[in-house]
Amino acid sequence: MCYDSRVYACPCREYSGAGNQITEEQFMAEKDTVMETEEKEVVSKNFIEQEIDKDLASGVYNHVQTRFPPEPNGYLHIGHAKSILLNYGLAQKYGGKFNLRFDDTNPTKEKTEFVESIIEDVKWLGADFEDRLFFASNYFEQMYECAVLLIKKGKAFVCDLSADEIKQYRGDYNTPGKESPYRNRSIEENLQLFEEMKEGKYQDGAKVLRAKIDMASPNINMRDPVIYRVARMSHHNTGDKWCIYPMYDFAHPIEDAIENITHSICTLEFEDHRPLYDWVVKECGFENPPRQIEFAKLYLTNVVTGKRYIKKLVEDKIVDGWDDPRLVSIAALRRRGYTPEAIRMFVDLVGVSKANSSVDYAMLEYCIREDLKLKKARMMAVLDPVKLVIDNYPEGQVEELEIPNNLENPELGSRLVPFSREVYIEREDFMEEPPRKYFRMFPGNEVRLMGAYFVKCTGCEKDENGNVTVV
Repeated sequence: MCYDSRVYACPCREYSGAGNQITEEQFMAEKDTVMETEEKEVVSKNFIEQEIDKDLASGVYNHVQTRFPPEPNGYLHIGHAKSILLNYGLAQKYGGKFNLRFDDTNPTKEKTEFVESIIEDVKWLGADFEDRLFFASNYFEQMYECAVLLIKKGKAFVCDLSADEIKQYRGDYNTPGKESPYRNRSIEENLQLFEEMKEGKYQDGAKVLRAKIDMASPNINMRDPVIYRVARMSHHNTGDKWCIYPMYDFAHPIEDAIENITHSICTLEFEDHRPLYDWVVKECGFENPPRQIEFAKLYLTNVVTGKRYIKKLVEDKIVDGWDDPRLVSIAALRRRGYTPEAIRMFVDLVGVSKANSSVDYAMLEYCIREDLKLKKARMMAVLDPVKLVIDNYPEGQVEELEIPNNLENPELGSRLVPFSREVYIEREDFMEEPPRKYFRMFPGNEVRLMGAYFVKCTGCEKDENGNVTVV
């Protein structure tokens, strides 16, 4: 190998473990906010913003208040980041407020560890909830009063059917439900039984409180859903004060109404639950009730996002905790070096949609590269080295070459890299018999070494197995 004294002053090939880039056109094709030029304003809004505009214009609401309501039963993942940033972004855009509320109505799965990790993640992403940190468990008394109100209105009853029997009586999409034999208990009896449930006179599963709606409804969620159950378990926030707990579909709309949430932004799996959401806030007598709007979840290709799946990986010790860098929990991404700015960019590029779809993982990698390219120094690495010997370079001589840390940002300075007769290149950067349009190193070809000289390949050496060892 011979060298030429011309100095190479632009990047050739730097190592990056971030995978293949995909074009901006591919990203923007799925984005629902259309931008004509950088100078022009947004000419269309996502469908949630359009609905909020209508509500404000018609006087349904005079402000906007959103919330992120995680259940503290695991660590947050990249999908939660979309919900956090969407809800926070809407509040910011309309000059409103954003709440962080823990939906901690199920004591069987919730831990203080998860509460602390979620608070850290939300703050790290830049979603400022100020002093609006709430717990659903702080509303247990109000939820209990709402349940009593429904009983007094003849809209709820205590049922003795088992969970399996309730499921059987409910029917399916092709078969109407069958009324519980306990559905027509008197208001007085229901009030007494519910009070006894609260006092701990019944074991888990012995009795439940059900809403009395419509067992013939085509929406199975409206077929007398369970709204309270007995659960003799200590709660992370309220301790042993309660032995009955509200079900999510009953608690969630009440929480939103208590906090004066205007727009309850949920993922698509709650679309069929919206009629029950509206029924609860109406029958409980809340004025200016919140409105539920659904959007599509974020699905990433080739990664595990579901909390129950990640939990199993953690419990089976397949991964090293919830922040294992191989996961896409927010804690794991932070540990890997992802920045809040990169995740915000990713969520913005994904946009808001009504239809579920998958996003290629390369898009997330693209965002971290874009965010870091002007912020951090770029370093070279050779993962599969092959020795390169420069025949006409003086033996024993070592010189230091000044290499810019980031060609696109001179403020990051430079570093000195030693250069000598023997250096190493990536194995895939050399081919003895290259295909067409191969522009790296091969016999007779001239290339430039990054930050150094032009060199011309004069041949190579191989071992007994035919593997190239020296160029």
